[in-house]
Amino acid sequence: MKPTRSLRRGRPPALRWLGAALLVSLAIAAAGVSAAAAGAAVPGTYTGLLPDGATYLIDVPPAWNGTLVLYSHGYVTPGSANPARDVGDPLTRAWLLGHGYALAGSSYATTGWAIQQAIPDQLATLDAFTTQFGTPTRTIAWGHSLGGMVTAGLVQNAPGRFAGALPMCGVLSGGVGTWNAALDSAFAIQQLIAPAVQVVHITNPSANLGAAEAALAAAQATPQGRARIALASALGDGPGWFTPLSPEPAPDDFASQEANQFAWQTQVDGPFVFAFRAELEARAGGNPSWNTGVDYRKQLNHSADVAEVMGLYQAAGLDLDADLAALKAAPRIGADPGAVGYMTQNIVFDGDLGGLPVLTMHTTGDGLVPNQNEQAYRSAVDRAGDGALLREVFVHRAGHCTFTPAETIAAFQVLVRRLDTGQWKKAEPDTLDDSATALGPAYNVFQVGASLVPTAPAFVHFHPKQFLREYDTAPH
Repeated sequence: MKPTRSLRRGRPPALRWLGAALLVSLAIAAAGVSAAAAGAAVPGTYTGLLPDGATYLIDVPPAWNGTLVLYSHGYVTPGSANPARDVGDPLTRAWLLGHGYALAGSSYATTGWAIQQAIPDQLATLDAFTTQFGTPTRTIAWGHSLGGMVTAGLVQNAPGRFAGALPMCGVLSGGVGTWNAALDSAFAIQQLIAPAVQVVHITNPSANLGAAEAALAAAQATPQGRARIALASALGDGPGWFTPLSPEPAPDDFASQEANQFAWQTQVDGPFVFAFRAELEARAGGNPSWNTGVDYRKQLNHSADVAEVMGLYQAAGLDLDADLAALKAAPRIGADPGAVGYMTQNIVFDGDLGGLPVLTMHTTGDGLVPNQNEQAYRSAVDRAGDGALLREVFVHRAGHCTFTPAETIAAFQVLVRRLDTGQWKKAEPDTLDDSATALGPAYNVFQVGASLVPTAPAFVHFHPKQFLREYDTAPH
């Protein structure tokens, strides 16, 4: 069933995470980390274990400038190695340490959709740093992908611990909106392409993913199947651009756009919607997503991909109205209220930035976390009255989190200037490109396999279209 508005509007309880972090901090002290060590700030790399089993990593530069940068890493596939990380790439790490910034980050106690563990573990990592080196003059939160979501969650739940934040390629539509959007694409695939697959309550994730991939591959071999893959992608606003450093397909090159969407569906998104959802549902105690009441015809009309879908359906001689009618008539999926409550806590954004400046960065061709996440976050922040505190920048490139070190550092410098001056300076695409270029060829590179490819900065003026599902706790 669809959750009530009062459930959707409930703000995640900050005290739950802050209390957990306090308990972890006390446990660190009890374990023998002496407060007398505070202020020592001896340069080096430090590791440690948090009581819940998470590890942390801290890097202190030879001449610490007093600012700590807390990094939140992205989604880790269940069962994969999960080391602590305190930065996204080695070149950015070298630049930050060379300019006097200390780095810190934790592993999180679990893999998968680890928001519940990540926020207290990150706050506990701050406590561990303070215990060993003293209180930073300011702390900046940042992170990639799910870590961008964690970063925004830290802002929402513990603004007093931070001076500002830089969520990058973040899941900023919140947990409920993100998984609802994923359900829409999966539902269209199930109804029009792969009727045997499960889209919720997945019992055998590996087999379910294999069945979905086989059905998508068969569909890709026919014009009708390709049109339906495009429709399923459009309902989640999947971009028609996949390979970083490749040119974006022309607006009317529908065949290339669909081929790229097929790549997203089979190589990146499919594992999340047809397999990893099972891990999420196990955490949440049920299915947190619903499509009751969703008008897929209306949703398609608002999609960034509507022209492509119409063009491919016409070329295939396929009746789009008939497929949309089939989706309308199909039995809908209701959410488990308790699972929606879990996802609301882990996490949905209310737009309150707690007085902190926040800079977000996203690629325009992101098929895992579509750029429309930025519109969702902007809408929530504007409704909360904090719009002046938020600045969003975009990089014109395909891929998820596919920024160069130079682009990352240029964005970081904008946030630091905002903290120093109280103004958003040099935040326009041209000036960001200039700042990135000025860092030199060593940082203006993109990793392709084992090689670093020279890559010019690609900041761009961009306004995302509307996120297609409900995503925040503000009244509508």
